[in-house]
Amino acid sequence: MIDRDLPAPRRPDPPRWTDVVLAIVALGVLAIPMLAIGALVRLTSPGPALLRQRRVGLAGEPFTLYKFRTMRTGGSDAAHRELIARELRGEDTSVDGSCKLDADPRITRLGSWLRRASLDELPQLINVVRGEMALVGPRPCLEWEVGMFPATYAERFTVRPGMTGLWQVSGRSKVGTLEMLQLDLAYVRQRGFWSDLVILARTVPSMLRGGGSR
Repeated sequence: MIDRDLPAPRRPDPPRWTDVVLAIVALGVLAIPMLAIGALVRLTSPGPALLRQRRVGLAGEPFTLYKFRTMRTGGSDAAHRELIARELRGEDTSVDGSCKLDADPRITRLGSWLRRASLDELPQLINVVRGEMALVGPRPCLEWEVGMFPATYAERFTVRPGMTGLWQVSGRSKVGTLEMLQLDLAYVRQRGFWSDLVILARTVPSMLRGGGSR
């Protein structure tokens, strides 16, 4: 696991209140579409509409992340674990330009569309309001993923994970794990209010282009 004796952030945090206000406004505006997505998830495959999953956040502390469920329940993540291990060894795992797990049988038809549009991540607005995430930051990683990361990248845990980030607007599915970690460090070291606004502005066209999230 990540060492809790983490280096201090290089720059002051962007104002926290802006994340909270924007997230609350977004939840209000998107309430009906989110209810509709949740209903579709329930109708198209057995299982809950929301996925509650342990992720690692600020200072290496775990938290419960919320997403719309995009996978069938009860599937094995062995192939995903092997993919991450190969990427961290420096292997080229891309298939047709994508670093995602190729033809993942766990993903439902609706889930595939939600991932391409990043709509599965909308419930993370709740995590932003709760203070576990920011609108912009490093990707919120699974606990077993963090256990595989080299200590070189511990600095990424000195900030809250984000709904979007430099890694997402720099290629999304085309970005492998090692490159994602490098982009996370670049973000942490240059982050600020204006750079976060630029990333947020770049996120919308990135979503419209598709490409999916892992």
